[in-house]
Amino acid sequence: MERTLTHFSGYLSIERGCGKNTVDSYHFDLQDFIEFLRTRGVSAYPQVTRDQILDYLTDCKDRGLESSSIARRLVAIKSFFRYLYQERIVPSDITDVMTSPKLWRLLPDFLTVAEVDALLNVYPKSGKDPLAIRNRCILELLYSSGLRVSECASLRNGAIRFEEGLVRVFGKGSKERLVPVGRKALSALKSYLEKSRPLLLKTKDSPYLFLTYRGGKLDRERIWQVVKEAALQAGIRKNIHPHTLRHSFASHLLANGADLRVIQEMLGHADISTTQIYTHIDQRKLLKVHKQFHPRSK
Repeated sequence: MERTLTHFSGYLSIERGCGKNTVDSYHFDLQDFIEFLRTRGVSAYPQVTRDQILDYLTDCKDRGLESSSIARRLVAIKSFFRYLYQERIVPSDITDVMTSPKLWRLLPDFLTVAEVDALLNVYPKSGKDPLAIRNRCILELLYSSGLRVSECASLRNGAIRFEEGLVRVFGKGSKERLVPVGRKALSALKSYLEKSRPLLLKTKDSPYLFLTYRGGKLDRERIWQVVKEAALQAGIRKNIHPHTLRHSFASHLLANGADLRVIQEMLGHADISTTQIYTHIDQRKLLKVHKQFHPRSK
């Protein structure tokens, strides 16, 4: 895959006349994309799907990249796949219908409440498998508190304040915030800490809350897999990521009357404009009410 990327860099430089900075920028962005694909088991470009590209863009957002940087990476991917199609390396240009100006249209849609229930119930409350208990706990917490996947993976043991119903989170720029945790998520956390974590830890010691089956820190890639596997088992056909649960958390709060500024605080957004993407819920609600009650809407 790297060899093809090298050929593409030469194509940009020689045939397209791009400057060194542009070529280097495209190469860096696409190398990062290739490494992401490898973690998903993709070893050839014809195997890449549009959903995997969307996964990558969401992963970039979870890593804290600005929208302008994500837009640039999408431009690089689109140019690359146009080249792959021209060179007959891929049978079609799967990026042809993907546009960059409105990035949030590309990112995962929110789940309905019923879909969230189906996702969470993939792992039963009464289960005894320590990994299943851990996985349910992760899903409950992601939805209950709207954490970024990187924040979830980095949670320290002791971050949950059970009496207050809060979780201590370190977000972008190591900024600390306290986020409420719902009753069901707290119950799942207690079950994990009592029944699962000691078995995963064995004789080791770890400062992190969520652990692998060997007792090490659970990384963000594995949390992605947990969410994907649960969605598949739940029969959800949408393109689901950990960020989908964060998106659903905010969307459901807003739909039920929560103040946008409060949601901004819980999500850890520095700018209210970032939180305003969730107002599409209000717009749908307004349209529904208008259609239902206005005498000339039908």
